[in-house]
Amino acid sequence: MGENSETIDVLIEPRGLEGILRLPRRPMGLIIFAHGSGSSRFSPRNSLVARRLSNRGFATLLFDLLTTGEEQDRRNVFDIPLLSSRVGEAVGWASTSSYVQRLPIGLFGASTGAAAALVAAADEPGPVRAVVSRGGRPDLAGEALAHVKAATLLIVGGLDHDVLDLNRHALRLLQCEKRLDVVPGATHLFEEPGTLEAMVEASINWFSAYVPRNGQGSEDG
Repeated sequence: MGENSETIDVLIEPRGLEGILRLPRRPMGLIIFAHGSGSSRFSPRNSLVARRLSNRGFATLLFDLLTTGEEQDRRNVFDIPLLSSRVGEAVGWASTSSYVQRLPIGLFGASTGAAAALVAAADEPGPVRAVVSRGGRPDLAGEALAHVKAATLLIVGGLDHDVLDLNRHALRLLQCEKRLDVVPGATHLFEEPGTLEAMVEASINWFSAYVPRNGQGSEDG
């Protein structure tokens, strides 16, 4: 059963990064999205996941990790320390936003955004309770993997062979609650019939298990 939710355009300071906040009536947590290279707050796959999470009672934030000027330098879209710092800024914004400041946080990262989310989770061990990586490059998080305390789910397509190998290695380095889900028959973008749905459902179940405080909504926090 879905809930009515409000969509709000927000700016993540101090750089004025543009974001889209979906806010159900009584959110039980906030999921912040970190998109991959070449994508933005308008990512169709991330938008789909955000809508589904909103229907399940989560607030969601999709935002641009780079300014318009920064996007012109292709090196920036692969600069994991830079991208993770922007995810950290979004976490900081959430802690003071009147919309979501009391909510526990989960991070959803795709491709290089997954590495940025994991580094941010290692840097922000208090607010961030869970991470989901979709077709991600968690290996790019490097030494930060061993310091992640948030429960982490890695989701990879079964036909995305190189990325799957990288995720298996990253799983061994993670010291937190962790799991690797392999979606049979899926390639990197989960374009095959039924595979995107499987990824979305696994993500929702993980966040539902690990983000809310004792299964309660924001009014308890």
